[in-house]
Amino acid sequence: MTLEKLLHVPPFSLGQAIKETHLLPLLRMLTAEHAAHCPAYAKILSLSAPDYQGADTLAALPFIPVSLFKHRLLSSVPERMVRTTLTSSGTSGPVSRIPLDAATAKLQARALAIIMQDVIGTERLPMLIIDKPSSVGGAEQINARAAGILGLMPLGRNHAFALSEDMEPNRAAIGQFLLEHGTAPFLMFGFTFMVWQHFRQPLRERGYDMQNGILLHSGGWKQLQAQAVDNKAFRSGLEKSFGLRRIHNFYGMAEQVGSIFVENSDGLLYPPVFADVIIRDPLTLAPAPRGEAGLIQVLSPLPRSYPGHSLLTEDIGRIIAVDSGVDGRMGKGFVVEGRVPRAPLRGCGDVHGAGLAA
Repeated sequence: MTLEKLLHVPPFSLGQAIKETHLLPLLRMLTAEHAAHCPAYAKILSLSAPDYQGADTLAALPFIPVSLFKHRLLSSVPERMVRTTLTSSGTSGPVSRIPLDAATAKLQARALAIIMQDVIGTERLPMLIIDKPSSVGGAEQINARAAGILGLMPLGRNHAFALSEDMEPNRAAIGQFLLEHGTAPFLMFGFTFMVWQHFRQPLRERGYDMQNGILLHSGGWKQLQAQAVDNKAFRSGLEKSFGLRRIHNFYGMAEQVGSIFVENSDGLLYPPVFADVIIRDPLTLAPAPRGEAGLIQVLSPLPRSYPGHSLLTEDIGRIIAVDSGVDGRMGKGFVVEGRVPRAPLRGCGDVHGAGLAA
């Protein structure tokens, strides 16, 4: 099945074995294409996986560490074709640089819309963005935080920003938005730490009614965990303060935009049909058995302009279920349990958690 056909399949409908039969040839072909057009990547493969073309499973495909993008600009297209360079939102040290051509950016935006429309529906709803207006940067180079906002904005309409430029709640904007749109379903988006620290905490006693809201959020968990706020406490706090019940966490990264993993009602994250995850033993890098914790590897055929299709992250997770069928979700259901010890603080919402300017 071609990627084009795969994008027309309901995004969580394929069983794991069937999905792997479709993804394997796509990823194997993409590995060869990147090796042919990115000399640095080709050199890596020649040293680490010279026989990659014989890979007969997803686990046998070569991968590179996600941190490599912090130290090398890896591109598979000529510089003249790069439309924008996406940067990660690390708070210290170098940041990842991801070159996107028009085709890759369009493909990633399309995939993101497919996933989210399955979760929230196809109707464009009024959208409250829990960030400041200036967080959306320019076109030539944007960070992951801006990319997240820009990627989700087309799913909404009548956009309003909930925070002022000094990261304080813009009560006038929030009140006006709820007055105009609060009696019917509306969409909300923000990075996890910012939703909690800059929105919920200062407004928790204001009595805003957001029971019709649908919140999408991601990133920034590390700072909340330091405050003893886990996913359960996060959801409980938002419901208690605002009556907000429809809350969807998702896992994703700048190095593989478009292939996000959305939290289901069972509390697990599920890859769409055009992406997958593998959990690897931190010491041997061999695939870990179901239920055991390890490094998360993410795979996706979406990255065309750079070799980001098979990445070993610095996150720890474990696979809990396979083909559970809960809410129609097939494939692997997994959880993210944190960062590798001493890994640099990163994540789109962590820049304010570290007390740094965005």
